[in-house]
Amino acid sequence: MRRGVRVALDIGDARIGVASSDPHGILATPVETVRRGAGDLDRIVTLVADLEAFEIVVGLPRSLNGGEGPAAARIRQTAELVQEKVRVNSPDLAIRLVDERFTTVTAERMLRERGKKGSKRRAVVDQAAAVVILQHALDFERETGNPPGRPL
Repeated sequence: MRRGVRVALDIGDARIGVASSDPHGILATPVETVRRGAGDLDRIVTLVADLEAFEIVVGLPRSLNGGEGPAAARIRQTAELVQEKVRVNSPDLAIRLVDERFTTVTAERMLRERGKKGSKRRAVVDQAAAVVILQHALDFERETGNPPGRPL
């Protein structure tokens, strides 16, 4: 298994949930929710640098039949912008797209079960979704020995 910190992004229209792994790639934890708007991608670049990540895992929404719709196209476009900005300082940093079907639903359920309500849940659901995305990616790599998803 590859060693090093990975960062996951759950990219939405209003917010970007950010999670990171430990250096051994075992456990995903929440980092921050970044509001979309001026400076949002710069904040992502700063977080990736501060965490010394070697890889970014981006959740890509797919339909139940595996196809991609307009939301996936927007996320691909944002991931490409992140890649351009990150590679200025980290030319070898990889971005991988992974299937994120049901991650927000899973995150919402987990937060509800833990007693988070209303606005408190909305404030952290994107981070929780990023944790779910990253934990699935870490588990996949540990089980198969292969990196998760596909390169951008």
